[in-house]
Amino acid sequence: MRTVFTKDYAESEDGKIANDILRRCVHCGFCNATCPTYQLLGDELDGPRGRIYLIKQMLEGNEISEQSQTHLDRCLLCRACETTCPSGVEYSRLLEIGRGIVEEKVPRGHWETIKRNALNSVLPRLQHYRWLLAIGRLFRFMIPANLESGLAVKAPRLSFPTRNHQRKMLLLKGCVQSQLAPDINRATAQVFDKLGIMLVEEEQNNACCGAISQHLGKTEAALQVMRNNIDAWWPAVENGVEAIVVTASGCAPHVKDYGHLLRHDNHYADKARRISELTQDVSEAVAVSNIAALNKLQQSMKVAFHAPCSLQHGQKLAGVVEAQLTALGYELCAIKDAHLCCGAAGTYTILQPEISEKLLINKLVALEKGKPQVIATANIGCMVHLQGDASVPVKHWMELLAEHNL
Repeated sequence: MRTVFTKDYAESEDGKIANDILRRCVHCGFCNATCPTYQLLGDELDGPRGRIYLIKQMLEGNEISEQSQTHLDRCLLCRACETTCPSGVEYSRLLEIGRGIVEEKVPRGHWETIKRNALNSVLPRLQHYRWLLAIGRLFRFMIPANLESGLAVKAPRLSFPTRNHQRKMLLLKGCVQSQLAPDINRATAQVFDKLGIMLVEEEQNNACCGAISQHLGKTEAALQVMRNNIDAWWPAVENGVEAIVVTASGCAPHVKDYGHLLRHDNHYADKARRISELTQDVSEAVAVSNIAALNKLQQSMKVAFHAPCSLQHGQKLAGVVEAQLTALGYELCAIKDAHLCCGAAGTYTILQPEISEKLLINKLVALEKGKPQVIATANIGCMVHLQGDASVPVKHWMELLAEHNL
């Protein structure tokens, strides 16, 4: 794709990165075939190819309008287009640059600004999030049905195993997950105990990984969250943990990107790079362990596995969880359009509720068609989103494994 950037953008680092990305795009449109928003809305500007053109026009000095902002806001950042693209276009990097420009050039309305600032203030901060949950439960009758399931904070039923193992990994607690589903990490620790691995859960830090602030366009806030996390995790790194394990697949791609995002920070660049190198989705850690140490199912269980976009597109781990579940005796249902997003996508359910709800309905139809006994997934956001309307239980896949290995 030929580009003619303005001088300011042509000489900036973001402009150079964007130029390299844009020059790889060959206008083929394969990306639109797997884009959830294009499939729903049928508008070229609500697909990756159209958004790429919008960002190109911004960098070339054309008008940046509220319409441009709307089309970029509607992107789920599911990255299905990256999986599909034959030219290797790094669309997510380009979108990050485009959204940054729009955030700077186009003022948001009063209500939209309040909403985004509130999300950035509450969700990444555990204490604020606890207050929000308490208020939400008090006024449950006012909460939309599709969000109500997210208010059901569960007390943990499981405990962390106490056996010591030579192999040790750091387990990230997470912000939302630690409140809504604390048993996910405990289930994971039980499974890893059988695999001969001790998971050490971070004690003092259960903050957001930074993805929420980053996706809301609050770049500086996101970078500070990342620095705080690195400070909290670094003692475990110095003590020689083998890996940093993330059980929320939505967080893992962001933590793996710390090295890139903090590359210009003289104090944190090297540490951030090391954090990225050590970070593994829980499925990666299980895949390279002796899975034969886990119990196989004695009686078949029919499971519909929802592979989150962050797992199959963001981390390129499509099929990894499915292979492990199959090896342990679970019967997996065939899922139509398994590559499409469920509509959760972080704060998307709040910022784009209509599109999110349509994607949820489509996803549940596909997941429940095979009449599964349970729906399994790998991300807390997807799990809560699906639980609201699902006709069968929705669990994290590590909870399934723990049930048969306690």
